[in-house]
Amino acid sequence: MEMVDPDAHLVALKVMRLMRPTLVGLGPVVTCESTDLVQRFNNVQESDGVAGETLAAGQVLLLPQSFGSIYLGETFASYICVHNTTANPVECVTVKADLQSNTTRINLSMHEHAKSPVILAPGGTIDDVIRYEVKEIGTHILVCEVNYSTPAGYAQSLRKFFKFQVLKPLDVKTKFYNAEIDEIYLEAQIQNVTTSPFCLEKVELDGSEDYSVTPLNTLPNGESVFTVKHMLQPNNSCQFLYCIKQPKGEIAKDKDTLRQFNNVGKLDIVWRSNLGEKGRLQTSQLQRLPFECKTLRLEVLDAMNTIKIGTVFTFNCRVTNTSEQAMKLNVRLAATFSADSQYTGCADFMLGLLQSGESAEFPISVCPSKLGLVKISPLILTNTLQNEQFTIENVVDVFVVNSDYNNDPTTHQNKLIRYESAANCLTQKQVQLQVV
Repeated sequence: MEMVDPDAHLVALKVMRLMRPTLVGLGPVVTCESTDLVQRFNNVQESDGVAGETLAAGQVLLLPQSFGSIYLGETFASYICVHNTTANPVECVTVKADLQSNTTRINLSMHEHAKSPVILAPGGTIDDVIRYEVKEIGTHILVCEVNYSTPAGYAQSLRKFFKFQVLKPLDVKTKFYNAEIDEIYLEAQIQNVTTSPFCLEKVELDGSEDYSVTPLNTLPNGESVFTVKHMLQPNNSCQFLYCIKQPKGEIAKDKDTLRQFNNVGKLDIVWRSNLGEKGRLQTSQLQRLPFECKTLRLEVLDAMNTIKIGTVFTFNCRVTNTSEQAMKLNVRLAATFSADSQYTGCADFMLGLLQSGESAEFPISVCPSKLGLVKISPLILTNTLQNEQFTIENVVDVFVVNSDYNNDPTTHQNKLIRYESAANCLTQKQVQLQVV
């Protein structure tokens, strides 16, 4: 900060950053100015012969002692005051404020009475409050300038500089999982990299127009999955989950066009500090994994989770030809006759001709012979036109209970199996933050 002798000018320039106080614990030794509340409190303790740590007074509010730091996405606010310290009027007084970063210099708008030349009466003041939402990390300098004319008609200028740092408040990492062609799961991990706790007021995925977004961060009754409402301590993080589906339409049918629609949206994040200061950031555009065409897709439809032993277990399947060529499939579930076999039953039949993109549904029935979790596998699909064979190792699981089990075993499950070379397409990425 540039120091200017106040006697060299007819006006005095005072600048104060407007910010909320901080919470300070009352310890046995607090270093601060003699006029501060904390120091006065310590002086009272010493005069009464009471140690600070035995009083258990908790925390007090401490006003800022300097310009300090601010976090990206928060609003910088400052009070600027120009005071005529002489007994004579000062003419042609104008006030200007600029905020300079590493790459830009921004003029902060002030009221017309502060920008237009005015006559400042003896003891008079011009003051204003400037606000700006910081949009860049790094060193910032607030440049305040006052121009006026002396009684002799000479132009004078008074400038002051105030430096402060803009820090990164959040660290955001994302993971994408391609469950199927028209369904993606996004996990967003948000970490508090500040030095104090804050509350995440809103974390929403602003989906692009080509996708629909369903948040998975609440229970069926509408309550949040978080026990404490998104309160993050320093260096702590929490995860948010979203299901992204592509609307049915021409884009979903055209695989070549689908490969071009990888932008799924942006995360919009709003938080408040422990004293209510608001900040808002938005991530850069999030991109899903490029869609890759697979050979076929098998879905398990309407299968019960629990059945009684000795009961026939029937589940329905749907197979979809996701390749570019026609298929004629033979479906076979091999019978098992070993001593440790978990079920009895088999299947061996042909499906009709499936063109690219077409589907067919079929039922399969088995009879579980053991209690506990029974795995139905393997299911072998053979394309007789190309002599290709696809083996599904884990088709469906069912929990088998005693015949005297009283609960209703009619809960159903749905499952998707996609035959592909790399089944779990998972990526983790750290994304950039920007001011909305």
